[in-house]
Amino acid sequence: MKARLWNAFSLALVGALLLSACGGAAASPTAATSFKFALVTPGPRGDRSFVDASIRGADQAIAELGVTGTIIEASGVADEEAAMRSALSLDLDIVLGLAIQPETLLALAEEFPDQKFGVPSDIFVETLPDNVAAFQINVHESSYLVGVIAGSLSKTKTVGAVVGGDGPGLNQFYWAYKQGVLAVCPDCTVLVSYLNFEFNDPTLGKETALGQYDQGADIIFQVAGASGEGVISAAAERGLYAIGVDSNQDDIAPGSVIVSMIKRVDTSTFLLVKNTLEGNFKSGFSVIGMKDGATGLSWDDGSKTFAEQGPADMTGNLDAVMASVEEYRTKILDGSLAVCDALVDPEGTSAACAGLK
Repeated sequence: MKARLWNAFSLALVGALLLSACGGAAASPTAATSFKFALVTPGPRGDRSFVDASIRGADQAIAELGVTGTIIEASGVADEEAAMRSALSLDLDIVLGLAIQPETLLALAEEFPDQKFGVPSDIFVETLPDNVAAFQINVHESSYLVGVIAGSLSKTKTVGAVVGGDGPGLNQFYWAYKQGVLAVCPDCTVLVSYLNFEFNDPTLGKETALGQYDQGADIIFQVAGASGEGVISAAAERGLYAIGVDSNQDDIAPGSVIVSMIKRVDTSTFLLVKNTLEGNFKSGFSVIGMKDGATGLSWDDGSKTFAEQGPADMTGNLDAVMASVEEYRTKILDGSLAVCDALVDPEGTSAACAGLK
């Protein structure tokens, strides 16, 4: 499986990459002002999730590095190649494709061998050509932690997940979440609904979440891009609860979103631009995760929205839940707790993944 190749990269490589981004030779002002990049997104901005996070990274690069950046918003998978070709017509130093279909990127990289390409996250292929650099942001460990939170706070002992599609990259969220739920609530039921890779349909997300709430779920983890906003809407409508994803979504429906699982594609987007500007473009895969600060919880960033606006019978338990989360986080980081990783084990045959598929 692809992830075996990614995980073969040593921690030293990841550390060197991050050091190069933070402490590499500074680009000259002239180089920065002439440097141009584009970010092609798989959907329009405004999802308050994955797309918006990457755009924040692009905006950070423009503001802090003095480079010129262009955001090109595809309307969906069918529009990706046209959007990428639009970027390629601009004579850019690097073209970033967010969550781009592998066959599209590989074909373009072969057609334009002198053009540098970057992938902030999520491209599931065995190898990459020399002109493509990609980040793999592993989300399973932080997803386990939000599972601990859901399992600890559920009153009905039924929780859910609404997931954009049934694939290893998305199951890396879901299976680890389910593992975390069952770690603290072994008799909990975990419902899952897949949206057939429809990431821009809040109505579908809401209808799906309402179906899970009707089955007794009181907390749902949304892993569905803009479709997930419908999950949050359903939680607010029913007076129940959701868990956000990718960006801090706690304030979309204050008191209804307990916590968000943060995936920092803003960081990986920024690093791809900065590394290339400074002459540190590194082709191939670089793996980062919770230990690198690339994933985490909105609570880690000081979000107190749910603590201040959630119901008293739940917020009164938050100190104990947070303490439990930190205990599990320590075990994950010191290696004493193995978290299911659907990228490494898409068939769910490992001990950590047993019974989660």
